[in-house]
Amino acid sequence: MQLSYTAPLLSQEIIERAKKLNTTLISDALGCTGSMDYKVKPVSSGMKVVGTALTIEMRAGDNLFLHQGIYCGGEGYVLVADGKGHTGNAYLGELMAGAAKALGLEGIVIDGLVRDKEMLSNIGLPIFAKGFIPNGPFKDGPGAINIPISCAGVTVHPGDLIVGDEDGVVVIPKEKIENVLVKAEAKLKYEEKRLQTIASYEERRKQGDTDRISIAPEWLAEKIKEFGF
Repeated sequence: MQLSYTAPLLSQEIIERAKKLNTTLISDALGCTGSMDYKVKPVSSGMKVVGTALTIEMRAGDNLFLHQGIYCGGEGYVLVADGKGHTGNAYLGELMAGAAKALGLEGIVIDGLVRDKEMLSNIGLPIFAKGFIPNGPFKDGPGAINIPISCAGVTVHPGDLIVGDEDGVVVIPKEKIENVLVKAEAKLKYEEKRLQTIASYEERRKQGDTDRISIAPEWLAEKIKEFGF
């Protein structure tokens, strides 16, 4: 059972590229997969996290190994904790979040609940969870650190790339990172071009100048013709 070792940090080049993307682009690049359960959301609007996964396995309702995981981490790491979707106790509150921020962790993702909503919303540490409850957790174990886990429906290995924003959290397996980033970057360029086309059409429409102009995406005609359109 590992208590002190972490997977190697992903390169800063990978992290910077990922920061220019969002979870929807990354999920599209993963074939519309990779997202954790829809209930896993930031505890406050505007939070975004990008970093290397440090995984935590916990007994339902018990946060002993989440405590230890915080002190195994540091800058560059995102703590990803399998709380089994437990809804009877919070896994984390003000004190643990404050310690994680002091140690430089990039953020925390928990398949479960947290507490101290006001403080967590203002601390400046991205935290993603399924909601809030006042009940505190137990601290008896067992658990594990830096093993493959299932968190909110997605397999997470130590060293995977974690990206979270307003839409939720996606996991990029470390062996797929380069391929996924290339696809997501291409999709970003496509979407930026489409937005320009749409905005231009709207301006021309307001001026009554849209005859013989279509803004339907090129792929649509090919996909829809088999249905008789």
